Amino acid sequence: MQRDTRTHSDGELLEEDTGAPHHGNGHMDRHEGGNDHAGHDHSAMVADFRLRFWVSAVLSVPVLALSPMIQAFLGLDNALAFTGDTYVLFALSSIVFFYGGWPFLKGLFSELASLRPGMMTLIALAISVAFFYSSAVVFGLSGKVFFWELVTLIDVMLLGHWIEMKSVMGASGALEALVKLLPSTAHRLDDDGEIVDVAIADLKPGDRVLVKPGEKVPTDGIIVKGRSSFNEAMLTGESRPVEKGPDQEAVGGAVNGEGSVTLEIRKTGAETYLSQVIDMVRQAQETRSRTQDLANRAALWLTYIALTAGTATLIFWLGTGEEFSFALERMVTVMVITCPHALGLAVPLVVAVSTRLTAQNGLLIRDRAAFERARNLDTVLFDKTGTLTEGKFSVSGVVALGDMPEAEVLSLAAGLESQSEHPIARGVARGAHERGVSAKSASDFRNITGQGAEATIEGRKVQVVSPGFLRENGKEVDDPKVRKHADEGDTVVYVVVDGEPVGAIALADVIREESFEAISRLKKMGIRCMMVTGDATPVARSVAEQLGLDEYFAEILPDQKAEKVRDVKARSLTVAMIGDGVNDAPALVESDLGIAIGAGTDVAIESADVVLVRSDPRDVFAILALSRATYSKMVQNLLWATGYNTFAIPLAAGVGYPWGVLLTPAFGAALMSLSTVVVAINAKLLGRAGNLANRSD
Repeated sequence: MQRDTRTHSDGELLEEDTGAPHHGNGHMDRHEGGNDHAGHDHSAMVADFRLRFWVSAVLSVPVLALSPMIQAFLGLDNALAFTGDTYVLFALSSIVFFYGGWPFLKGLFSELASLRPGMMTLIALAISVAFFYSSAVVFGLSGKVFFWELVTLIDVMLLGHWIEMKSVMGASGALEALVKLLPSTAHRLDDDGEIVDVAIADLKPGDRVLVKPGEKVPTDGIIVKGRSSFNEAMLTGESRPVEKGPDQEAVGGAVNGEGSVTLEIRKTGAETYLSQVIDMVRQAQETRSRTQDLANRAALWLTYIALTAGTATLIFWLGTGEEFSFALERMVTVMVITCPHALGLAVPLVVAVSTRLTAQNGLLIRDRAAFERARNLDTVLFDKTGTLTEGKFSVSGVVALGDMPEAEVLSLAAGLESQSEHPIARGVARGAHERGVSAKSASDFRNITGQGAEATIEGRKVQVVSPGFLRENGKEVDDPKVRKHADEGDTVVYVVVDGEPVGAIALADVIREESFEAISRLKKMGIRCMMVTGDATPVARSVAEQLGLDEYFAEILPDQKAEKVRDVKARSLTVAMIGDGVNDAPALVESDLGIAIGAGTDVAIESADVVLVRSDPRDVFAILALSRATYSKMVQNLLWATGYNTFAIPLAAGVGYPWGVLLTPAFGAALMSLSTVVVAINAKLLGRAGNLANRSD
């Protein structure tokens, strides 16, 4: 196949797009072998809390049976009492305290060492006060034991931690699922064509591997033999299998369909698409948002409030003449009820769930703070080529200039252009196929440098040339239909047969079908939609009018796009910029939210805050909708996690005591844990908002 150069209808030289992939200017590291060590540690912690809970729960049964208050309540004082039962009660409670309560005691020392007392400090103080006071009573101090409250408090706390950590694990499932996508071995072909099974880590660029039907692609590569369909749903969110053949790229982790294919490895390790996705998801899960920092500060203040309120409660009840055991119980209950466990979980759970939702749908968040800011966006600035349009030519009209039918004109042009790789040539050939016009057989193909191409078709000399070529040869055409296409920004080429123009073909960059829906949905959200492009004004005007854009900026050079973003922001507008992440990188950084179109494997775009893996402009709506839903859930969780304290703390302190309303430490622990579970469930409900935000297919 030969290459050629062409001109626009205004005579400017068009160089062929090299098709070079767009890469970011940085790289991401990945654990060797793709092991998610953090995930394994988290699983071990879940198992540890589960074991501690069941051991403590089993031991709590005899503790409850031996506790005097429980015996009196059940009327079994004499039936369950025996000599030395108090010491047995102490021994069993000690096991629960030191074994079941160890995570909280350990957390106390960690928080005090970092001078940041928090939820572990509160829990540890509550159970320590209860244990040591009750132990002192066993060995002679006047008062009453409440070991049963101690063990039930630990049980409820362990259960709450277990449930919460399982929730976090579930929210992080997308990352673990991504890690599991890659197979452990690959079928490498040696120089003799023999198949050798090797570990994925042993593959290197240039190796050829065989991927059998139903197997996963081991790593990114180019298909050199065979054709098959590939299921990339877990990688890109695309639900339909994608058919691919020679010279097309297969992504590591995709599931091969019905055919065997041979790949030439292009990328391994941290360079692969899947590795980049994994790192981006991990990075998004680890980045802290401003709302999360607010929650942590609130938790710190709640700790101070708990210590102050607990101490004040103890002093108050002692001052009123109540027994020390009663005053101590009130203090313990206050400290339990104000535990900021739910508050500390309110934002991280929502962040984890939203990260999973976005990753599963091909929306990769690289900056949590920027993602949060998306809820305040009021303007979206689109790059045109490759974002709103497909970035490829298609025939928009055929004009016959003589007696030759339009179909004949297109058939001749398609026959000639089938010999070329130029974007205009591909557009002509594509247009003929879409219109059901067969391309005529051509021979003796030759480029006309900078102005078109020519060939012999059915014994006639056929040329497809620019307007400039006709002007130079005194054959300039002035036709109103052709002029109309040129005024609309279409690229016009002429078909010349034996030296005489017989027709003109207008080509335009095709607007994505998805763009119409994307703009419509964004405008319904109250978002102003603008476009920036380096194309001529007529081209920009045509696209803007078809899509119903609010504004457009034409003839803007790549280095001027960032300045245009600043101009729009100067109007007191909050702006998102959507582009390909390479030429648009400065503009992406300048905007309040940079959104990169990341087709294929090119997702590591360092300049963007969000990457749309599917290159679908409708996903911009999904990002904005999820940002608003995520922030709403964060606020709801923060209000719930702190709001219940306004009535719980006074009740725990004993304001309802004159009316017979008294919260025990165990009930306080149950109420606190209930708030935590509510926060976790509310975060999970974000999934419904995620489904609503998904684009319609």
